[in-house]
Amino acid sequence: MPQLDSAKLAASPISAVDLFCGAGGLTHGLLQAGIRVEAGIDLDPMAEHAYVSNNANARFMRWDVGKKNYPSVEKLFGKSGHRLLAGCAPCQPFSKLTNGSERHRSWDLLDNFGRLVERIAPDLVTMENVPELAQRGRDVFGRFLATLQRSGYNVAWQVINCTDFGAPQSRRRLVLLASLLGPIAIPTGGYRSPTRWRTVRGAIGNLRPIEAGEEDPRDPLHVAAQLSPLNLKRIRATAHDGGGREDWPNKLVLDCHRRETGARYPSIYGRMWWDRPAPTMTTLCNGIGNGRFGHPEQDRAISLREAALLQTFPRTYEFWDPAKPIKRKAVTRLIGNAVPPALARALGLALLEHVNAHRVTSRPTRRGGA
Repeated sequence: MPQLDSAKLAASPISAVDLFCGAGGLTHGLLQAGIRVEAGIDLDPMAEHAYVSNNANARFMRWDVGKKNYPSVEKLFGKSGHRLLAGCAPCQPFSKLTNGSERHRSWDLLDNFGRLVERIAPDLVTMENVPELAQRGRDVFGRFLATLQRSGYNVAWQVINCTDFGAPQSRRRLVLLASLLGPIAIPTGGYRSPTRWRTVRGAIGNLRPIEAGEEDPRDPLHVAAQLSPLNLKRIRATAHDGGGREDWPNKLVLDCHRRETGARYPSIYGRMWWDRPAPTMTTLCNGIGNGRFGHPEQDRAISLREAALLQTFPRTYEFWDPAKPIKRKAVTRLIGNAVPPALARALGLALLEHVNAHRVTSRPTRRGGA
């Protein structure tokens, strides 16, 4: 992935603020594209070190977006350039991994995103979320779209797969771009052919081999979860390069997997394939019992660093203060929740191309109100 260019960022025609920024995946990709990100906003204190340590001069604001008035957010933008309000509201209520029926605090976050768009009237908006937002969350997504259209935005949205944008991971996402400058379109990924997809081997194949429970002394993030004796037998019985539970002797099969409902989750305890993209990285992707998160040939689950690389974070991305003991659960959550920087970079490049194609002598009239 490209290095951050300070001079290019200083001269960028776009000034951005990232809502719900987490560890900075969206911010990092926008910076790689050449968009100047002024600040990220997130309520999670665990995300602050990762965000400020890797993302140029972007500030981390530990704010609750739902409790912030729009002037506080508006002041974060730079004094020049087109303003971009970006964000990925937490997706727990919309994800297919939840039942989506309970009223959840996160239901309100996209509404708050829309409220800020309406009040600040940034020139550009980008939003990323799970595809289920358009079905399970159709009411809140409909309100967001209505807010954009009522405020005069040209809007485009589409469900894409991150493999088409250079991520070595099958990850379907809903992405949206909106502009006051003119018509806008979702970019076409440059890796759309399966022959061009990046693979697990290409992303993690050169990392130092480690065992379950071991940490690479040169990289504390390259650490694999400890396995119980029974789970160690299971992973050893799983064929290399894409094997699954079907390889096990009957005595190793879990009772729940013998039932009809257990057949719905065939990937659990499986190994990844070397020469295919990985499955979607989740907030539980460092455990073999949570999906096809077994290493293709080593007898363990993928490490935290491997998960970050499959999300397209740079190898040097620092998720935790090296002076403090790593909270692995927190780091896995930060990685799994992130927007892959490769996708964010593609969106950023599309936004820059859009701005260059619609250069105007004056900025659009602000529609924000007090």
